Amino acid sequence: MLIGYARVSKKDDQDTVAQIRALKDAGCEEVFEETASGGRWDRPELHKMIGQLRKGDVVVVWKLDRLTRSLKDLLLLLDKLDGRGAGFKSLTESVDTTIPAGRMLTQMLGSFAEFERAMLRERTREGIKSARAAGRVGGRKPKLDDAQRREIIDTVLSGRKRAAEMARLFNVDPATVCRLIAHARQSSGNLSLAR
Repeated sequence: MLIGYARVSKKDDQDTVAQIRALKDAGCEEVFEETASGGRWDRPELHKMIGQLRKGDVVVVWKLDRLTRSLKDLLLLLDKLDGRGAGFKSLTESVDTTIPAGRMLTQMLGSFAEFERAMLRERTREGIKSARAAGRVGGRKPKLDDAQRREIIDTVLSGRKRAAEMARLFNVDPATVCRLIAHARQSSGNLSLAR
């Protein structure tokens, strides 16, 4: 059974009339219509359509970007359809996973997506390496400076205040203070072993 999926974005002043006409002309017996962004996963009609697919069904869209705008998401959706035994057709781009050439195209798209992910990982690693070489460190700035850490450790280890009180005083999570104390105890234990 051919099942159509038509989508327009909420912000666009568009309707799905032309898409539905093209899908009906292509032989779709049922068409799921949605008004939502193509970059979102929380599209009820899309999930409803996928949920009712049976082996041998074919999902048809007018254009690839009506299903999703991301290559990664497209491949994920095609994998979901394949897992349910369903095929996929795009009328405008002539993509058809029900024939060998269409399956080959899908595999090529997957290869490009994998290459893109690998290049992104490599650029990220190089960026982090370059930032470290320039003296920049990633992550959040610490809430406590060195003097505040020393004061917390001295106050708690001397018994003048409890860890929870120091956490409230410096407006940090009690777990932060506990980690500081544990690290200080471990460091002092290592020093005593070295003597």
